[in-house]
Amino acid sequence: MTTGNSNLPLVWDLIDRKSPGFTELADRVWETPETCYMEKQSAAAHREMLDAQGFRITENVADIPTALIGEAGEGGPVIAFLGEYDALAGLSQKADVTQHDPITPNANGHGCGHNLLGSASLLAATAIKDWLEQTGTPGRVRYYGCPAEEGGAAKAFMVRAGAFDDVDIAISWHPSNFAGVQRETSLANCRIDFTFTGRAAHAAAVPELGRSALDAVELMSVGVNYMREHMPQDCRIHYAVLDSGGISPNVVQAHAKVRYVVRSPELQGLIALIERVKKVAEGAALMTETKVESTILAGVSNLIVNTPLMDAMQDIWESMGPPPFDAQDVAFAEQIRATLTPEDIAASWAQERLEERDLALADFILPAHTENRQMGGSTDVGDVSWVVPTVQAYGATLAIGTQLHTWQVVAQGKSPLAHKGMVSVAKAMAATGLAAMTSEQLREAAWADLKKRRKEQDYVSPIPAGAEPPIAAMTVK
Repeated sequence: MTTGNSNLPLVWDLIDRKSPGFTELADRVWETPETCYMEKQSAAAHREMLDAQGFRITENVADIPTALIGEAGEGGPVIAFLGEYDALAGLSQKADVTQHDPITPNANGHGCGHNLLGSASLLAATAIKDWLEQTGTPGRVRYYGCPAEEGGAAKAFMVRAGAFDDVDIAISWHPSNFAGVQRETSLANCRIDFTFTGRAAHAAAVPELGRSALDAVELMSVGVNYMREHMPQDCRIHYAVLDSGGISPNVVQAHAKVRYVVRSPELQGLIALIERVKKVAEGAALMTETKVESTILAGVSNLIVNTPLMDAMQDIWESMGPPPFDAQDVAFAEQIRATLTPEDIAASWAQERLEERDLALADFILPAHTENRQMGGSTDVGDVSWVVPTVQAYGATLAIGTQLHTWQVVAQGKSPLAHKGMVSVAKAMAATGLAAMTSEQLREAAWADLKKRRKEQDYVSPIPAGAEPPIAAMTVK
């Protein structure tokens, strides 16, 4: 049993002693929310912590200025901890305030809790590093500082660049309403810009001379909406108009741009659906006598879960129990919960297929299940999971009912309850990493499970050959 490892008390003690510095790191990143590929201050904060803890540091991974790797140890297996630190646009919110109160209206905010995500992963990696040093055990631990999870697919670019080629096991987590093992798969997705070019003209005097790029964008939207009736029900398509062609209605718009996100449970299904969306764009261009160009900005694969690693982590969580929340944590969570709708609260329980309870904070560990469940969203952790056996935890850092990508997540991001959930999940990840580091049998079982789930399919990057990280393009929101 992994929970019987005599080294666990030492690793957990290391985490407890170093946790104050890492909660400060999480708060520091919360205070400088930066979006997709723009995480300069956040990446610098993580680099400073890596340097202070004695890691060997590699920067500009996969030609991404805000991607970095910290490594420690020599020889032996390589255990990777995946961190993130990107924020979301438009979710600015004051900390510990139980009403919507932006610091700066329409500014960024950590509405998915990634300020906690990177810090906990780095804390777990640091505990394994210190354990390797104290015990003299052969092995290497790495922290991967990964930007742009929210729509930028940085990990997919890092995988394509070979950054995970020699990794034995990868471990990550995500803030949640509950603590436990993430056993759900995710949707593969692709982010594509369609740019239409027409011909400007005076919209009243000579409208017949104009060819409207905005008309093409609108017709593409109509076509994709009709296509929804004839695509698999578990696929998703979303869009946002980035450039409507100007603010003068008396000018026929010569340029317009729309960004689409296409999702599918499997990578092969995603590729097929992308081609159908492209045909709709071509049809819109044909109808309006405009030209269209498509550019794939980012793509991620579906997540492959790993039973041996999930079972090992489940055993560890059950030996640990939930975070040690106190009465003040519960009181704050109750205040947050008062801002949520009954539908919000019901959805959180339903997502885990649990019977709803009158409970503000999770006082239990999610039970294991063997069903094939979809989380509904997408993550670039999926690409890592295709090339390395990967396991993820859920950390209880939010009042039950809190939905991700909301101001309520930002409000809880610096709270004592979030810090406790972060430290707790760091312990679960570190213990799982220790189990994988010391058990060749577990590593072999994890690799066998990955090969079985891939069904002899080789990993094919969803990002086209030659495409570079869309650092400049992602500044357009």
